Amino acid sequence: MVCFKYDLNQENIELQASNWCGLEQAYVDGKRVSRKLNFGHQSEHNVVLKDGKPARLHLLLDPRTEQLICLIYKQNNLVASLKQGKKDLYRSRLITQQSILAIGLLIVLILTIS
Repeated sequence: MVCFKYDLNQENIELQASNWCGLEQAYVDGKRVSRKLNFGHQSEHNVVLKDGKPARLHLLLDPRTEQLICLIYKQNNLVASLKQGKKDLYRSRLITQQSILAIGLLIVLILTIS
């Protein structure tokens, strides 16, 4: 899971993207405001902030640098450009793989014992 967090005028904006199943979720102050599946190289989430103003979260994978970029716009003005590099993506994937393996081994152990 890749996660981008940004504080915008006292509001916490978070975009989570799974690098396994394509699930993306956007949160404003901990409340999920957008959810979608995406298997492409870019996507957008349009949300409304507490002040009623629109915000857009644009997620894209730069093929040149292999960085995952989250662009945050408020009223069509760019307010933040957050980046995670290839190393961060691989670390996230490794943690997910290890978790799945551990759960699988635990299930096998429980089935063997019973």
